[in-house]
Amino acid sequence: MDYTQAFAISSAGMTFERTRLEVAAMNLAQANTAAPLDAVYRPRRVVVQPAQRHTIGAADGFNALIAHGLDGLALGIEIVDRPARRVLEPGHPQADAQGFIGYPNVDVTGEMVAIMTATRSYEANVAAMNAARHLALKCLEIGS
Repeated sequence: MDYTQAFAISSAGMTFERTRLEVAAMNLAQANTAAPLDAVYRPRRVVVQPAQRHTIGAADGFNALIAHGLDGLALGIEIVDRPARRVLEPGHPQADAQGFIGYPNVDVTGEMVAIMTATRSYEANVAAMNAARHLALKCLEIGS
């Protein structure tokens, strides 16, 4: 019996959850970074979409990260279209003529929830991969 598909599915799940964790951590790291209103960091999110075989690896404005083992899915990081938070800070060196500075519109609570769910999902994928490995080893043991 071929267990490589089970390993590939768990590997793809771990890749997705690791990417989701990294993006959420990046969003949290930038949550309180001040910048001029036209240069404010915009939060990102990870999306999964069907991969078109002829566009895999193409730079189409969508950062394509092909999930290991699952040719039909592609992971991508897209920018969330949320306007920046405008805060009146006239003494800030990067403030505009009216005294406003921009901060990223990051949902801190949502990002923390994303980190926790990504961690738990990653652990579940590790458990599934270990179970498949254990089954494969038992099959080899029985067959010898």
